[in-house]
Amino acid sequence: MGKPLMIQADDDLRIERLKERLGISRKVDVVRAGIRLLEAQAERQERAARWRRAAGLAAASSREVNGEFRAYSRFKRG
Repeated sequence: MGKPLMIQADDDLRIERLKERLGISRKVDVVRAGIRLLEAQAERQERAARWRRAAGLAAASSREVNGEFRAYSRFKRG
């Protein structure tokens, strides 16, 4: 059995407008679509945080390796 959900009048109006604009037949489908978008956004944010962490962990060794390559570069800087 479904769980009752109290929706404010303003939110109900917004759902109805989205339902019409998107051609979705039921209110619950509008809510589900919104939840899917929020989940995707949360996953992107978590992935970006993992990338930042990984980049931070690899920064020191990456800098060291780049320095080693730079010593043998054919393009000498200043």
